[in-house]
Amino acid sequence: RAYEIMTTEAEPEVGLTPKEVIWKKNKAKLYRYTPVKDNLHKTPILLVYALINKPYILDLTPGNSLVEYLLNRGFDVYLLDWGTPGLEDSNMKLDDYIVDYIPKAAKKVLRTSKSPDLSVLGYCMGGTMTSIFAALNEDLPIKNLIFMTSPFDFSDTGLYGAFLDDRYFNLDKAVDTFGNIPPEMIDFGNKMLKPITNFYGPYVTLVDRSENQRFVESWKLMQKWVADGIPFAGEAYRQWIRDFYQQNKLINGELEVRGRKV
Repeated sequence: RAYEIMTTEAEPEVGLTPKEVIWKKNKAKLYRYTPVKDNLHKTPILLVYALINKPYILDLTPGNSLVEYLLNRGFDVYLLDWGTPGLEDSNMKLDDYIVDYIPKAAKKVLRTSKSPDLSVLGYCMGGTMTSIFAALNEDLPIKNLIFMTSPFDFSDTGLYGAFLDDRYFNLDKAVDTFGNIPPEMIDFGNKMLKPITNFYGPYVTLVDRSENQRFVESWKLMQKWVADGIPFAGEAYRQWIRDFYQQNKLINGELEVRGRKV
């Protein structure tokens, strides 16, 4: 049964909540989700995703969706999707995303919603980036700043720190060789944190629970998302690893973005 699930069953559909594109820049798109309540909270919420994997984890499937949850509670919901960088984007830096994209998306949310302020929710490294964006844009009316699984202090990153230690990992060679860091490399590094659990665990669990259709549907959804990686723009990756993982500049007060100290 598990073999049949993995080899013959159709992939699940994801990101089904209705939405429209209201702003674009390069590969990035800003979506507004169709409200489901007549009376909306006056403060809209902008979701800012990470630069790796795809943001439909926030709208996985009906009944298992943060976006759907927020809409059902009367929020006006927007999502900044970075898209998939090509080799022509390998020179994109974190500075570019933080300075040229997030503020413009936030201002578009304010204009569209006609609200005097907004909330911003950053997911994973999207939260790290939005914290920097907020620090550099004190004039923007951000009412609430929310972080989900976002790293800030990189002084103790466990095995990540060992993998990315500049004594063993030649960051410049990796970026200069690949241009953009392949999603397979990032996925492999993540899985090597717990190799037995991550490489074999999902399939052992599927064998054990393959007759539980509800579990199978959730398993297929998560496996689709985990495998659906995107390249990491090379210069942004170089900056992310060096300034954050290796030198912990943000928490040490040493980070600069376009010449401005954060």
